[in-house]
Order: sequence, then structure tokens, then C-alpha cells
Amino acid sequence: MIKIFTIHNKLEWISYVQKAAEYDFYHTWHYHTLETGGIPILAVYQEHDDFIAVPLLRRAIPGSELFDLSCVYGYTGPFSNKKIEELDEPFIGNFKRAFIQFLSDEKYVSVFIRMHPFFKQQLILEKFGGVFENGLTVVIDLSVSIEAQREKYRQSTMDAVKHARKKGFVIKDGKDSESIALFVNIYHETMKRVGASDYYLFNEDYFDRILNTNEYDARLLTVYDGDKAICSTIVTLTNGIIQAHLLGTRAEYLHHSPSKFLADEISVIGRTMGMHYYNLGGGLGFKEDALFKWKLGFTDLCLPYKSWRYIANPCAYQELLDKKNIDKTSDIDFFPLYRYA
Repeated sequence: MIKIFTIHNKLEWISYVQKAAEYDFYHTWHYHTLETGGIPILAVYQEHDDFIAVPLLRRAIPGSELFDLSCVYGYTGPFSNKKIEELDEPFIGNFKRAFIQFLSDEKYVSVFIRMHPFFKQQLILEKFGGVFENGLTVVIDLSVSIEAQREKYRQSTMDAVKHARKKGFVIKDGKDSESIALFVNIYHETMKRVGASDYYLFNEDYFDRILNTNEYDARLLTVYDGDKAICSTIVTLTNGIIQAHLLGTRAEYLHHSPSKFLADEISVIGRTMGMHYYNLGGGLGFKEDALFKWKLGFTDLCLPYKSWRYIANPCAYQELLDKKNIDKTSDIDFFPLYRYA
């Protein structure tokens, strides 16, 4: 049987995350309170002390009495009190049967999850089918010496880091209201410049909330040229992993590449805090584009990024496609396809 906890079950949600052998800030109760694209739930299957928990977003499907499940922005997927590879097959099998029954009972048509590249969640989700290879995410290995790390840098990347130091750029760590307002200004400018959708234009309250919590360590780091803030990022540090969450750079400073200097400095900060990896992420839509190649300027270590695209009710899924005259065999990379356009 699957137990469901909502955002109102704060203590229970936090308790399961704290008991997890592996988790990231994306799994936390606090991060889910920021979500507006669905109703956050934590689905838990448990036998004695062992459990598998899956954070999800419940969404009504317009024009029907059906629902589907998605996830928050970032890498989520199932977590457990044990590492996924330590869970035995019968337990995973029992979870699968209980989860499929839950999907049927609650009229869910499909499930979409962005899987975490550092955890072996495919050992659970491949039992259902629907594990999809999306691309690669670029990772800096902080377990090697700083010298060995920088030997992996492309020459242009190392030149940009040295140039920033020569220019006297400095980094400030602060999440007061003034620092947040500066970040919002730089970040929004960047998002408009790259043509990002309105979804990514988070407001000041969102940034204040994501930064100020005791459930995980979030930092707002800003590069200054004298008194001028020129580049800023929000990173999180959780269980040995730094996540590059959001970043912005002023247009007039792009030729100085302060973001490369910032990434190098974050790797130094992470080392002092016992972090093992700095996940830079992938390209736009996890394509091997210019952004992806920029990130490869730091390292040749890439991890596969997967998503889970599971159709729980094939008949209902097809009917929803038919209503929109969408061909199920379309090569459009979007799931669930009935929500496309």
C-alpha cells in the first residue's frame, strides 16, 4: 500500500528525507513548497524500516476527470533509507505492484520524473519501463586535487579565470534583501536575453524562500567588478553534491566570462565544505549545444541524465491524444504528449 503525504505533512516529509541514504535538495519539503505547477505529494511504500519514497506533483488533466504526475524543476526521483543498489528485488517488486495499484485507484494516466544523475534510480524505475535517455550532464570531480581539476580546463577557460583575477574581480556570499534584488535584476536580464519562457522568470519572493531554509545549504554568490555586481548564481550544497541551480551575467560583461571565474571559485568553496562533485548541468534541453560545450571547458566527466516517462493508462493516454489530433508516433520530444501545445 502506498501512503500519501502532502505539503501539510511537513514533519513526516522531512522525516523521510532525513532518513534517506541519498537525497538532494530537490527532494525536500521546503523546495516543494515553492512549486505552483501542481500539488506536491510524497508517495511512500514501506515494509518495517525499509521504504521507497517518491516526491511528485499531482496535476488535473483539463477537460477530464483524470490526473497525471510530474516533478519539480530539477532532479528528483525515488529515494530510500538504503542506497538503491542495496534494495532487494522482492522489495522493489512489492513497491512496483503497490505503485501501479495506486496509479490505477487514483486515475493517473502518466508519470514524468527527471531522474537524479548521481543515484541509481533506474534500478527501480526500469522495472516499470519508460526510462528515457535524455543526454548528458557535465560534472566537475572535486575528489581529485585542485591542480588535477584545473588540468582538465580548456585553455580558454583557464585564461578567463586568470583574466578575472587580474582584473580584480571578487566574489561575495550573501543572501540579504539587497543581494537578492541584485540577483533578480541580473538573472531576469539574462533570461530575457536568451529568450527563456516566463516559467523561468521567478520573482524576488521565490529566491528569498529558496535561499532561506534549514533543510539544505543554499548560497547566493555574486561576482563584483569594484562596486558593480556583474554575475550571480544560486548553488546548493547537499550530501557532497553542489548543484548549479540558476545563473545570470550582465550583457556588457559577457566578454570577460565572469561565470567561468565564478565556477572555479565555487569548486574551491565546495572543497572546503567536503563536497565531492559540482554538477554544472547539461545543455538547453540537454542537447549538446553551445552551453553544453561551454561547460565541457571545465571537465570531461559527464553523467547520463535520464527521465522516467511512464504511461499508466494506455487507453486513456491514447484518447487524450486523439482529442488533440496528436500522433502517438510523433518524434516530438515531450511527455506526456497530450500536454504538448
